[in-house]
Amino acid sequence: MDILKRIEHYREEEEKLKWEGTFAQYLDLLKEKPWIGQSAHSRVFNMIKDAGVEEVEGKRKYKFFSNQLFGLEEALERLVEEYFHPAAKRLDVRKRILLLMGPVSGGKSTLVSMLKRGLEQYSRTERGGVFSIKGCPMHEDPLHLIPQHLREDFYEEYGIRIEGNLSPLNTMRLEKEYQGRIEDVQVERVFFSEDKRVGIGTFSPSDPKSQDIADLTGSIDFSTIAEFGSESDPRAYRFDGELNKANRGLMEFQEMLKCDEKFLWHLLSLTQEGNFKAGRFALISADELIVAHTNETEYRSFISNKKNEALHSRIIVMPVPYNLKVTQEEKIYEKMINESDVSNVHVAPHTLRVAAMFTILTRLKEPKRGDIDLIKKMRLYDGENVEGFNSADVDEMKKEYQDEGMSGIDPRYVINRISSTIIRKEVPTINALDVLRALKEGLDQHPSITNELREKYLNFISLARKEYDDIAKKEVQKAFVYSYEESAKTLMDNYLDNVEAYCNKAKLHDPLTGEEINPDEKLMRSIEEQIGISENAKKAFREEILIRISAYARKGKRFDYNSHDRLREAIQKKLFADLKDVVKITTSSKTPDEQQLKKVNEVVARLIDEHGYNSTSANELLRYVGSLLNR
Repeated sequence: MDILKRIEHYREEEEKLKWEGTFAQYLDLLKEKPWIGQSAHSRVFNMIKDAGVEEVEGKRKYKFFSNQLFGLEEALERLVEEYFHPAAKRLDVRKRILLLMGPVSGGKSTLVSMLKRGLEQYSRTERGGVFSIKGCPMHEDPLHLIPQHLREDFYEEYGIRIEGNLSPLNTMRLEKEYQGRIEDVQVERVFFSEDKRVGIGTFSPSDPKSQDIADLTGSIDFSTIAEFGSESDPRAYRFDGELNKANRGLMEFQEMLKCDEKFLWHLLSLTQEGNFKAGRFALISADELIVAHTNETEYRSFISNKKNEALHSRIIVMPVPYNLKVTQEEKIYEKMINESDVSNVHVAPHTLRVAAMFTILTRLKEPKRGDIDLIKKMRLYDGENVEGFNSADVDEMKKEYQDEGMSGIDPRYVINRISSTIIRKEVPTINALDVLRALKEGLDQHPSITNELREKYLNFISLARKEYDDIAKKEVQKAFVYSYEESAKTLMDNYLDNVEAYCNKAKLHDPLTGEEINPDEKLMRSIEEQIGISENAKKAFREEILIRISAYARKGKRFDYNSHDRLREAIQKKLFADLKDVVKITTSSKTPDEQQLKKVNEVVARLIDEHGYNSTSANELLRYVGSLLNR
């Protein structure tokens, strides 16, 4: 569709959404759609809930955050369940400032930005409609027009609680423009917009000596005092501070803990009592969600200051740690690359995964259990099946450290190093080794990394490299084995036939001669040795396989190549071991013969067609694996 036509269509749609009428007509609308009378906290919660909720293994996943925040499901579930949900139910947590605390580049700003953009969209929907007194600079809730003595009756009839009093400006307008006739007051639908300063505000502290409290609460318009005769006339006041403009929605308070005290006390009054003081007026009511964010160091410094004790109990701190899942970290890098001008560069398969492995290793704490190392912990956190461990072990590990994920390498550093690799290499493709090399070089230039940390991180780069070596070998192995799955299945079926005969002390029939033969011990051991099954342990392993087959049969399932992780690994390694010499000769020969060249071209074609490589990265992978096998 032509862009100008789309703009015109958007304008037409917005015109259809507009609504204007009297307060009497608004009350009729309220009976029909009671949700339009909801509070700011309730609106935010419903916005998140309406986007969809998914139950995964007893944990809630909120789809609202799905495409922008990765690996923070537990932190986001806690945020929604412990803050937004009870705040929407008018419980006391709504009277607290929400403070997101976490390391740099951990997603705090993205989270707040998502809430802002989400509210802008939600206010244009049926369920998120916002109505205000027409012409009010604070977009005041029309229900504030209901006198205090009638509010209980209103609740009985409409089921909506009214909080807050009519602002000084609207009190005057009610008397002067409408002669006290509440039913005639004009009401309109408003649409949240940060750019237009409707329902969404952002406050960023600057130099305490030069910053004025008017930035928060508005100020006197001295040019109108001569006209209206007094500073206490609300018409002589500009209700244009961030607290005024963010009314009914959300205000982001950037670097809150660096702010001057006088600004913080206004926030306390607003969150605790639902009002704030401005100019020479009575307290001004405001209904808005205050979100601030900070890092752990600043927060510790803040709470250690005795002068801030009154603020502590009025703040709800929500930790936003780094993501600790490799697959989710990959998605973060993919998103950042897609948003850049280098999205056309071919990133070889597993490149971002290997970078993510290094990053996650820097964020994990050493397991307290002796039978788990960091690599196993990384895999378990990522949802992989690790033999001998289950979800209970993962939950136990997560409880070992309260601050896991609050330190380590941030995503921006990794993306900076990937970017430098792309720019420096000047070719349209990069691979895992390029990125690991760039990460290693970048450690020297990182200002906050000590020598001790540097040594630790270099070790993590080596671990990530070893993981990549295994991945690279398996990738080439799959490409070399023609009809890989078929070969693996044939080998496994042969192995299972022999295991069954061995365990049942039975004989096998030779398919060619038809005579009875003993189980092929040599074949079984050649597979089992690939995963370190000793002579003494072979009987137990074979019986375990047989029990697994029986369990599958009992449930009406078919035992296949993917049913037993260790057996699958053994089959893969056996196939590759049989092919190793072919791979070595083919990949390392400087002058390959015609047969070898044909084989290489077949493998390259398979890597391109089935595994996502391009010609350059496929040839680089083959050369690298050849060098590994020749060591």
